[in-house]
Amino acid sequence: MHDDLYKFKMYWEHFARQYLDQIQSRQILNILLEAHTESQRSYHTCQHIVECLELFTQIKNHIDDVVSLELAIWFHDVIYNPQAHDNEEQSADLMKLLCRNAFGKDVIEKKVYGWIIATKQHALSQEKDLNYLLDIDLAILGASPKRFAEYEAQIRQEYIRVDREIYQVKRRDALKSFYQMQPLYQTAFFNDKFEQHAKRNLQNVIEIR
Repeated sequence: MHDDLYKFKMYWEHFARQYLDQIQSRQILNILLEAHTESQRSYHTCQHIVECLELFTQIKNHIDDVVSLELAIWFHDVIYNPQAHDNEEQSADLMKLLCRNAFGKDVIEKKVYGWIIATKQHALSQEKDLNYLLDIDLAILGASPKRFAEYEAQIRQEYIRVDREIYQVKRRDALKSFYQMQPLYQTAFFNDKFEQHAKRNLQNVIEIR
């Protein structure tokens, strides 16, 4: 946890120093940290953002607009309530409020705002950069068996108030929908690196349930 917090801050400082003054950077960082350490979160935490950013650094040379994509990563889960159905919309709204004076209108309103909302459905896009964002967000499905098991436990903890049997049915349906996506990952990098691992992880969990 402490390592994730350290990396979270370091990644933010590296990103923010290019576009924000120190006061703006510190204010937004505090909001991001407070959000991603809320008590209702187990998976949608600093760890998830750091994992996304680590993947982002590997594919930056494939991205047309690295600024927009990284900004979307930082804010795509800034609002997270397991009982709500509009987390992505609220996250996009907060991103727009906090960043509208620091980045151009085209970046905020024509790209990042819509990209954050797109993480709700993970539908194939005609925008190459958005497909990379969606693949980054789903990369956890292709993680090592140990990390995937941890992820499943973290998601269960976020929905701990849901009856066990109801949760198992709904979770199986959600994982099955990912398993049935052909392909699951839309970009060549993520398809090559994670597709087979993800399908194996998903199949194992679906069969167990």
